[in-house]
Amino acid sequence: MLFATKNSSYNLSSPFILYLCHTLKINKPKYYKTMAKELELKYGCNPNQKPSRIFMQEGELPIEVLNGRPGYINFLDAFNSWQLVKELKEATGLPAAASFKHVSPAGAAVGIELNDTLKKIYFVNDLPLTSLATAYARARGADRMSSYGDFIALSDTCDEATARLINREVSDGVIAPNYTPEALEILKNKRKGTYNVIKIDPAYRPVPIEHKDVFGITFEQGRNEIKLDESLLTHIPTKSQHFPDEAKRDLIIALITLKYTQSNSVCYVKDGQVIGIGAGQQSRIHCTRLAGNKADIWYLRQHPKVMNLPWVEKIRRADRDNTIDVYISDDHENVLADGIWQQFFTKKPKVLTREEKRAWLDTMKGVSLGSDAFFPFGDNIERAHKSGVAYIAQTGGSVRDDHVIDTCDKYGITMAFTGIRLFHH
Repeated sequence: MLFATKNSSYNLSSPFILYLCHTLKINKPKYYKTMAKELELKYGCNPNQKPSRIFMQEGELPIEVLNGRPGYINFLDAFNSWQLVKELKEATGLPAAASFKHVSPAGAAVGIELNDTLKKIYFVNDLPLTSLATAYARARGADRMSSYGDFIALSDTCDEATARLINREVSDGVIAPNYTPEALEILKNKRKGTYNVIKIDPAYRPVPIEHKDVFGITFEQGRNEIKLDESLLTHIPTKSQHFPDEAKRDLIIALITLKYTQSNSVCYVKDGQVIGIGAGQQSRIHCTRLAGNKADIWYLRQHPKVMNLPWVEKIRRADRDNTIDVYISDDHENVLADGIWQQFFTKKPKVLTREEKRAWLDTMKGVSLGSDAFFPFGDNIERAHKSGVAYIAQTGGSVRDDHVIDTCDKYGITMAFTGIRLFHH
């Protein structure tokens, strides 16, 4: 609807008119609040960025806010993470979940049953777990420090078991195709009733052309509708030619995850779940190191010394997670020094030495690695090998492909050239 003046007309739902209403303290037209094609937001990326809204050029928004008041970044996380879990479900046939922070996944996984060790390090050994709840336990457990305050995406209807798991974690919100009545009641009571719960229409399909404004200039491109499946794993230039079925699944999980990760990006996957993501780095080797370090932390959390840390009673979950990260690191004295360890432990733990850590990491095997573009040098492979990588899927096409292939052959790694770049910005 347009507002007409003598010389011009304005769309009353345009950012300009909304800004005038806000500045002049004029009430917005009643129909603005009820239009199904748009939703007013409190502010944009930062509180000073007003006005803010999400809207459709044509048709209605495919979402319904069932609780809370999601913000600009919440919706960016929600829509990116929903696409990720939807594709994971389509590719694997398994329920999928993702834990997003600042428009990149901290973790993603499908619902493969957890062993007792993983249940313990994910702190879910006291909960009944459905396949969907298991997927989120894995996604959250990949990098618990980064997942603090995450936005969650679920491929399937959120059930009570998943809602109870979400309820005990610090999180901003969740997006799913539906919620059982029991699950919705649990989530509506989270965070003093302000928890963000979004329902999305799983049948929604976006238009094939997408737009983005930067500095007042509109960019246009076709949506990245590339289908990521096992057909991408047939060009294998390494001496080792075999991908086990589990490795194929994990490589596809890695590639789909990278499709929705800010580039440059590299992703380590094992047993149906991401265990380390390096996102938004200018250098490919920095991506590989960052993701590899996260994968190492994930595995070191399974070391007997870590699993048997003598926690004080009722330690906060965030304090426990942070303490584990510091204990595993070279800065362990920050939590083991006299006068400090007593805040976290009933007795002072022994140091997990560098030698013990290296020996433990040497037992990590069968990890899959995906990259959103080609590896320019073999140093990426050297670093990946230290974190148990045995299978790789990357674009290929570097002038140093020969060096990358030789480094894979040195360690018996099977590598596929996908021929597909997955940059996401």
